Amino acid sequence: APGWLRRLCGHLLSERLLRPGGVQAVVRGVLEGTDGEWGALGGAGAEAAALDWRKCDAVGKILAACPQQCLSLQDYYRQVCPQILDLLHIQDKVAARQFQRVATTTLLTMAREQPQLAEQHLLQPLLAPLRRCCQAAELSLEDLTAGAVLVPEAELGSCVEDVLKVYVVGNDSSSLLLGSLQSVLGVVFSLYSFAKQNVSYLRSPCQDILLWFLEKAEREQSLAVLEGLARLSSHVPTLHPQCQLRVGSEGGAAIVVGEPSSDEDEALYQKISLEQCQVESLVELLSHCQKSGLAGDFFIHCLKELTQVAAEDEAAPGPAVEPGGSLLELEQSQARQGRKVLVLQLVAALCEGVSDTVFTDIVQVQQFLEAVLQRACAHPARGAGAAAEAQTLAVAMGLVAAVLGGALQLKSSDFVVLKRLVPLLEELSHTYPDPLTQELASDLRIAICTHGACSPGTLGTAASSLLGRRPGMAAQSPAGPPGTAPSPAAPRHSHGSPSARGDRSGGQSTCPEPSAPSASAAPCGDSLAPAGLQELLLSAYDPQPPSRAAALRQLTSLVTQRHPEALRLQEKLLQVFLENVQHEDAFVYLSAIQGISLLSSEYPERILPVLLAQYKCPAQGTEDAMAAATRMKLGEVLMRVTRALGDMVFQHREPLIRAFLRGARDPDSALRASSLSNLGELCQHLGFQLGSIIQEVTCCVTAIARTDPEAEVRRAAVHVVVLLLRGLSEKVTEVLQDVLRDLYRLLKRVVTAESDAATVLQAQLALEELDTAVRSALFPPQTLQKKIVVLP
Repeated sequence: APGWLRRLCGHLLSERLLRPGGVQAVVRGVLEGTDGEWGALGGAGAEAAALDWRKCDAVGKILAACPQQCLSLQDYYRQVCPQILDLLHIQDKVAARQFQRVATTTLLTMAREQPQLAEQHLLQPLLAPLRRCCQAAELSLEDLTAGAVLVPEAELGSCVEDVLKVYVVGNDSSSLLLGSLQSVLGVVFSLYSFAKQNVSYLRSPCQDILLWFLEKAEREQSLAVLEGLARLSSHVPTLHPQCQLRVGSEGGAAIVVGEPSSDEDEALYQKISLEQCQVESLVELLSHCQKSGLAGDFFIHCLKELTQVAAEDEAAPGPAVEPGGSLLELEQSQARQGRKVLVLQLVAALCEGVSDTVFTDIVQVQQFLEAVLQRACAHPARGAGAAAEAQTLAVAMGLVAAVLGGALQLKSSDFVVLKRLVPLLEELSHTYPDPLTQELASDLRIAICTHGACSPGTLGTAASSLLGRRPGMAAQSPAGPPGTAPSPAAPRHSHGSPSARGDRSGGQSTCPEPSAPSASAAPCGDSLAPAGLQELLLSAYDPQPPSRAAALRQLTSLVTQRHPEALRLQEKLLQVFLENVQHEDAFVYLSAIQGISLLSSEYPERILPVLLAQYKCPAQGTEDAMAAATRMKLGEVLMRVTRALGDMVFQHREPLIRAFLRGARDPDSALRASSLSNLGELCQHLGFQLGSIIQEVTCCVTAIARTDPEAEVRRAAVHVVVLLLRGLSEKVTEVLQDVLRDLYRLLKRVVTAESDAATVLQAQLALEELDTAVRSALFPPQTLQKKIVVLP
């Protein structure tokens, strides 16, 4: 077009742009030219315009440029920016994609060209609903009445969606955008944690916003934000303590002014529950950041905080506040104690939630080891927590030995990283009170300095002994088969005797003496079994839990690989696993449970009767509490076998159901609840294959839900009904036709008369499942069929 025509068109568009509603009118006018006719936005031309992102970006850049007719840039931003934010709220789905693209491009362009004005007129209004309820908000919440709505549901939901569109979809990680978003991340995280506990559509956008920030920000900034979200620092303003989140009627949430609780115990319980939920939410958030290495870095950061906490405890072992101290000192002491508890809670949750794949490279492994070794150097294992500290150090040094022993393929650059551990290992070799630890630290230092070329022969023996193994067992690589162990093990009680040393050097395996613990149960030498398998069987009775658990894991691996010698000794392996199920250490009995479940899934006809007999009648001579705990562990084994068998569990249906029904009448309430939970899951797996035994199940569940004194048992009984209905799905009316009325009456009674809220919730869920199934049976979906009939 001629120059004069372009200038005239630009002048007319600029005049229209500065009028009320001018931005939307100009955008519609410009994008209308995509197909020559705007018409309805649902046409093919509008679809093409939505896909033509270059045109949308060009329009956004035009809007970001101040026209010549406007005298002041400040006035232009004040008139145009509210209209740009309105573009994010277009209801038409097809047009919304165009306007969202234009609004996002305009906002990002303005943020790059005029950051101060963009923050004042765009980012602050965009984030206003979230900033209104921040801890640093200037609004005086004391003047508001309890229950007053601070941010309505619709406004809060719209704000979260706008933040998602601008920040996450726009994907511009400038310092201005990251800084503005950081100021409201505490509120977004509170929303995310709240949505996790309830059914809300806000969970997914809040999670995307948090993950986007943690990915785009610098690592130090991300760690500082995570520390703030964990309430270890004040880098992130959190939700105002007087604000509360409440479930909205449309699936969202609203922020209201909370009512102070008059009951101190209730307030403390709510505070602890909120902190626990936020820690769990933070761990779940970090589980999505493991590939980037952020989870590992934060885990190491928490370990360093743990070292600092230990240093503070050692520096001030006495009472935190002197009697008669000031109120300020008392508050500071309570804050320090709260921080210590929070650090311990975070480390425990991270170990449980993300520890299996938390480290992504050798640098993070080195940083983890450095944090543990620093704590060991600063606070040697003494006093009440000496055993735990020594065990942590043993695991860390065992990890170093495994890395140097070939568990990882190390390069020269990796040894440069590992050399940062040399000063700490040297300090340990001189100052640590345990001689065995000193020896291992010295050997590890030599191995690192020589890049593994000079590895002392005592390295494997010292590492094994430190981890609780017998000195005759060398440290095995995690990937190596157990049968490759260099020499059989000797019993721990004969360490110092010359005969024991002679046995070890001769390579002859020995059995525990009759006076040793568990000697009657420990398997003795079998001439047909290889030395490596014998060694593992002996290690399964080691008094140290790490050695015992490692041996059980190796035996389980042999069963998985269908090792011929392991399968030949399956009865002996079952005996070993069953006895270790009674162990109090979680790592040991969980390893035993895994081994039994694998054995049972391979040979259910042989193993299941033994397990059911053990489940019905626990070992004689054990205390009631221990017997109940063992039976609950066996119940977990039976359920793992049930899942592994799948449809083949039908032939074992009746003995399993009878065992769980008998457990549901046990005097121990925890065992009753566990048995009912197992029964519900079994019924869900069986589905329509339940048959006539459903009458027994229904009678048992009804009686327990009506008469059991413990709330957790009644809750488990109602949960059985939920799982039963969920497993049968559309076949509820066919399989349960004889007992359906009784179940319905039971659920209605629980809803109206039960005092436990969780049990009432389970009953409501069951009624919803029942309602869905009955409606689908009474009103099947109408299907249209075309029939062609040939007339004679």
